[in-house]
Amino acid sequence: MQVRSVKSNSSKVKGRRRLAGAALLAGAMMLSVAPMASAAPTSTNDDIKSIKISSQKSDSALEYWTADRMKAAKSADALVAGKSGSAAKVDTSKASKVPGQSANAKAGKISTKAGGKTRGQEAPVSHIGKVFFTLGGQDYVCSGNSVVSTNESTVSTAGHCLNEGPGAFATRWVFVPAYENGNAPYGSFAATELVTTAQWSDDGDITYDTGFAVVSNSNGTTLTDTVGASGVAFNQPRGEYYTAYGYPAASPFNGETLQSCAGSATDDPFGQTQSQGIPCNMTGGSSGGPWFLGSGSSSYQNSVNSFGYNTVRNTMFGPYWGSVIQQAYQNAQS
Repeated sequence: MQVRSVKSNSSKVKGRRRLAGAALLAGAMMLSVAPMASAAPTSTNDDIKSIKISSQKSDSALEYWTADRMKAAKSADALVAGKSGSAAKVDTSKASKVPGQSANAKAGKISTKAGGKTRGQEAPVSHIGKVFFTLGGQDYVCSGNSVVSTNESTVSTAGHCLNEGPGAFATRWVFVPAYENGNAPYGSFAATELVTTAQWSDDGDITYDTGFAVVSNSNGTTLTDTVGASGVAFNQPRGEYYTAYGYPAASPFNGETLQSCAGSATDDPFGQTQSQGIPCNMTGGSSGGPWFLGSGSSSYQNSVNSFGYNTVRNTMFGPYWGSVIQQAYQNAQS
């Protein structure tokens, strides 16, 4: 195992280890493509990177994602080994929770919470959906979730579902809540801003593999008013019981239905990251799907589907949401 040293400061961490000999798969999508040209990223502090998207490009994204293109989008199961992870303890602060918000608009009859099952196929959940985007000239699909926000327009996902890590930000990024078998009862919401951690954007550090998208209104209504929004939690105890959701598209799944997994979190068995794993057999396409504390989808979101090891079967890993990821959320939601 190669060890690469990194200077320690607010946005860099020590102890980054190359994930060699354990290819990242299932939840993670590690791209081996040349960086795309894009506008220079902007941020409010050294730990966060973001990019604004013009209304013209947002409108173009909505037009681009036809039903055929959505079905043809590549899932996150074609992975490459070699991404780095930080083994150093992530920065934390006081534990905090922000309660969720119910939808106000009567845009459909989809449930705002999942049923009693905690593993297997689920009925659509209004605030959980599929994410579509273009990166390196290739169309991809991930999962995402509407989270409570001041702007009522924020979606959580994995960092690799909106940025190459390291490299360019995605284009044509849209969120399709409550997707099922080609149906999109609430339509699509295009990104106007993409936000992630500098650790992911600059270094591809899988420990910080989380991103947030700010999306435009749909028919004059905000995302939260349309589908509701989950509460979020940061700096929580490790080893909690989680329920994870996503739209796995790689075999044996087809990406057309919402799936779930559940279990108590354990630390990375190789000590290569600060991420935690739960029992889960979801595959590519589920990346970015939310992890909720406890059972069901009505609790606080506290991580996302990120990656798996090919030597650790049926386990999904998600980043620990500490202070850096909390700051990314704050930048996006305000």
